[in-house]
Amino acid sequence: MSGTVPLNDEGVVSAVCDAYSTIAKEGAHTAYAEAVAEAFGYTAEQLRSVPAESHMGLGCGNPVAVASVKEGETVLDLGSGAGIDVLLAAQKVGPKGQAIGLDMSADMIDQARKNAFKQGYRPPQVVFIQAKLTEPLPVATGSVDCILSNCVINLLPDVGKAAVLKECYRILKPGGRLVADDIIAKKLLPDTIRSDLSAYIGCISGALQLEQFRALMKLAGFTDALFVENNVDLEVYKSAGPTACGSTPSSSPSTKCCAAYTSTLPQTTIGNLNEWAASYQIYARKVSSDNGAVDKSPPALDRWWDAYPKDYLTSDEVASLLRDPDCSDYAIIDVRENDRVGGHVLGSVQWRADTFASSLDKFYDEYGKTKQVVFYCGSSKGRGSRCAAWYQDHLNSRGNTESKACVLEGGYNGWRYPDLVDGASSL
Repeated sequence: MSGTVPLNDEGVVSAVCDAYSTIAKEGAHTAYAEAVAEAFGYTAEQLRSVPAESHMGLGCGNPVAVASVKEGETVLDLGSGAGIDVLLAAQKVGPKGQAIGLDMSADMIDQARKNAFKQGYRPPQVVFIQAKLTEPLPVATGSVDCILSNCVINLLPDVGKAAVLKECYRILKPGGRLVADDIIAKKLLPDTIRSDLSAYIGCISGALQLEQFRALMKLAGFTDALFVENNVDLEVYKSAGPTACGSTPSSSPSTKCCAAYTSTLPQTTIGNLNEWAASYQIYARKVSSDNGAVDKSPPALDRWWDAYPKDYLTSDEVASLLRDPDCSDYAIIDVRENDRVGGHVLGSVQWRADTFASSLDKFYDEYGKTKQVVFYCGSSKGRGSRCAAWYQDHLNSRGNTESKACVLEGGYNGWRYPDLVDGASSL
């Protein structure tokens, strides 16, 4: 994968995703990750307050430090990686706020969710969603107080950079703010660097010059963007120690990380990083009058649970389980509250959706070794799917593969087996 950058934008996106997925799976070298994080402004106290696995030496700043995140706010992190900035923001927004991470790598999302679990965070307070930043963001218009980004925008193709900044403006509330740390080119990069895939994944080749970045911000709607150089020596990526992947440098770009890539590029190609680029912090607000004043902002994520894995079973499949005398390794969970007119699917156990998240540990103790746990509500488009997502996230974060969350398609309203209806035990 080394050499020339793929000519099409999709090829660039795919290469970046592959590289960062490898980083997520192989893990970070702790000493390297801490050295880079501290160089870019993370305090020892901040790093102690989150799992070590949440920071991998991939950033070029500390956006949370200046974002003035307040209790109750909705914060979104673009390219959230293993979750450090989301977790730091979650500490500030508290249980009444929401911290959301978007990343295109499924492996990064998986690692971030595990890190959130270690901190005791559950959706919807902390949510990680797999999403390409080159496509429309799965977030409601005018719903976010603060957007963070840390050394990510430079990794997008130029068209993607323009698109994501426009999306940022769309999803911010009037008066909402964007705080992004990114690499900006000091001068026009030669073709030898622009066409080097390792340098692109290393956050160098895709860097815009300052005036180019300003123009894209203005085009997106941000008329007052402030650019401040971080004055950090980018050579820290080389001098901090082993690459963030914690392995001997390899000739394959897929085994190295962000700007750490550049430590193995030919010096005649890249030279001193500070000669070519610098780390900047970009701060901007959405004009308060845009989109009009709103009394109440919409929720950022209408159905966060759709982003969490779970299986769907048809009524026929669940009926087959119930009719098979040799099959007992399953449980059927009714999450309805007081709308259970007409009875229950045979053998159901009730766990109310409104208290399910707070009783997850108890539920896990009960069903953590049950092969299939089937959730349903009236239609299973809301509460049933939501509880299944909570449970599957809990399983994944614990590394449990014995049990699996399932959803009854159509819920009780779609159940067509009157001979398999009964009263339910209640918890």
